[in-house]
Amino acid sequence: MTLLDDRATRLFLVLAAFFAVNAVLANFIGIKIFALEDTLGLAPFEWSLFGQSGSLSFTAGVLVWPLIFVLTDLVNEFYGRRGVRFISLLSVGLIVYGFLFAYAAIALVPAGWWVGAAQANGVPDQQAAFAAIFGQGLWSILGSTVAFLIGQFIDIAIFVRIRRLTGERWVWLRATGSTAISQLIDSFIVLYIAFVIGPQAWPTSLWLAVGTVNYGYKLAAAIALIPLIYLARRAFTAWLGRERAEQLRMAAAQG
Repeated sequence: MTLLDDRATRLFLVLAAFFAVNAVLANFIGIKIFALEDTLGLAPFEWSLFGQSGSLSFTAGVLVWPLIFVLTDLVNEFYGRRGVRFISLLSVGLIVYGFLFAYAAIALVPAGWWVGAAQANGVPDQQAAFAAIFGQGLWSILGSTVAFLIGQFIDIAIFVRIRRLTGERWVWLRATGSTAISQLIDSFIVLYIAFVIGPQAWPTSLWLAVGTVNYGYKLAAAIALIPLIYLARRAFTAWLGRERAEQLRMAAAQG
């Protein structure tokens, strides 16, 4: 029997790969800001917090961040804190790796014909567009990676603590509770590094307002995805076999 014959190993590889690609993807597509109300065809909603106001505009990265929350809790459930730490550090390494090559690609001298090849589609300079999209500022990259790591480690600690207090009961509590606290911190750290101490120098009121709106979305997403955690937990148990799944969960709880 080889290592890859073990279903638990194969499941971890799939979860790790899916987690990492979503983390990298969230950072690359996050350059786009979209209007939630217009996307859903709803009337504009104006929020007013800390003396600031605005509409429901989010980074496109929110499309995949909820899946990262779910994957974090599922890996913690079956593989423990060591499993989550491993995939979190792996993902940060891949994010940095991806941005290094993005900057390398920007530095390449473009073919003359390619620069204006998309003028008919409203892109007069593809090199400038490429650089603007993939060349996210270093402050944004730093804020994203630091906030991601801190948020993940806090999520791990809280998940384990709740699990030790409740045992195998109340999966929803440890999943949602760990996400609620970790993303509260993550939401404000990423904005603080990227936009407060960064060159844009946001005022504290704007930082608090935007961070609160972003956190509200993340918390709502975490609650909405509770059924998915239960479904995935049941599917993984069926795939692994009840006895093997129980062994993994027990080992994860002790690790």
